[in-house]
Amino acid sequence: MAEKGMIEPFYPEKIKKGISFGLSSYGYDFTLSNQFLIFKGKYSSPKKINERDFERFEGKVCKISPNSFILGRSVEYFRIPRDVIGICFGKSTYARCGIVINVTPLEPEWEGYITIQITNLTSVQAEVYAHEGIGQVIFLGTEEVCERSYKDLSGKYNKAEDIEIPKII
Repeated sequence: MAEKGMIEPFYPEKIKKGISFGLSSYGYDFTLSNQFLIFKGKYSSPKKINERDFERFEGKVCKISPNSFILGRSVEYFRIPRDVIGICFGKSTYARCGIVINVTPLEPEWEGYITIQITNLTSVQAEVYAHEGIGQVIFLGTEEVCERSYKDLSGKYNKAEDIEIPKII
């Protein structure tokens, strides 16, 4: 992974400071940046949601209202090779507190910062912590390269530099 430039910054061992991150047995535990979009809208639809439905926040700790969600992004920038797919899962440390992230694929030849949807399933306020582990990407290699990659299809979230809200084209 380090040699291919797949993940930057890359930690070749598990860092056990706060909520752990770095290289794991079959994947990579990535960290949460200190930039967030806090959902404040009154209605949620991928066809109608826009920037005005979110409040920008920057800080070490982000609070999530009960039964609501925020968007964050990874500190790490990912470059997925054409013969690999990544599957992003939440960390069990957060899941045990009722805080989950959406499972999402990192498709072949996608690159960018991962936009992370973080949901508080509880009836009380929750917290997430910047620069600590938030999720894990499991990488699956293939014997043959895909016929059409995310880049070939001009994927709308490719080379993401910021937190991305839904884009309907």
